[in-house]
Amino acid sequence: MTIYFAACCAATAVLSPVKSLGQASSVLQGGLELVDPKVLRVCADPNNLPLSNDKGEGFENKLAELFAAKLGKSLSYTYYPEATGFVRMTLGSYRCDVIMGFPQGDDLVDSTNPYYRTGYALVSKADSPLAGVDTLSDERLKNKRLGIVAGTPPATYLVIDGLMEKAKSYPLVVDTRYDSSTLAMINDIKSDAVDAGILWGPIAGYYASHADPPMRATLLLKEKGGPHLVYRIVMGVRPSDANWRRQLNQLITANQPAINKLLLDYGVPLLNEQDQRITADTLTQRP
Repeated sequence: MTIYFAACCAATAVLSPVKSLGQASSVLQGGLELVDPKVLRVCADPNNLPLSNDKGEGFENKLAELFAAKLGKSLSYTYYPEATGFVRMTLGSYRCDVIMGFPQGDDLVDSTNPYYRTGYALVSKADSPLAGVDTLSDERLKNKRLGIVAGTPPATYLVIDGLMEKAKSYPLVVDTRYDSSTLAMINDIKSDAVDAGILWGPIAGYYASHADPPMRATLLLKEKGGPHLVYRIVMGVRPSDANWRRQLNQLITANQPAINKLLLDYGVPLLNEQDQRITADTLTQRP
């Protein structure tokens, strides 16, 4: 789940029918928990690496595999693009029982404890004079063309710092099966159509580590006077599923080192509560 998605999914429009690979549970009234006892039924985007895809290649897919093994359950998915209507058409329709990543504090779901913490990052070519810039108020960004996903929190700072006039905007709401603002921005960085771009940390870290030519992603931790750029990420469940939430919390606590390692393997820049990087040497730290 991306922060891009969280910025837009409160609306209720529907993109298309869901593709469900899990068992359907009847929708009952009265607050009964309807979590499948034998199958870990996950709500996911079919084409949103590095988070998830329908080939099971994302880190949320791998985390689901880990949890399914720990629970002694089989694993299935209900796929739907992470955009408008995602929660309503998946978790809210009882087609699946957990969203593997969701920003803490969003009232569309009930939240588990956080299992990682990260933020937005500036991405540039590794040999660019902008590589390593860690604040949008840096003078080196003046008169540069930056890529920004419209409507995301960093856009506020581009306005504050006078960088929006030359910025290139990419759409917030896309059907990820057919379009990708991330790939468009990465390709523009490669071709020098933009000097650098601002992406959600897990996406920035993953694509920077796989880019040719090499790219660098630097977390933006110094911004003040606007919205938060660092977020705790939780798993999302239905408000009625309190016992299920507690079970997931226990799994998160017991498997935090394995979770951290998995995320680091995908290039996700992890932070503890002191905004210090969690590394391979500090895997036991919690978000």
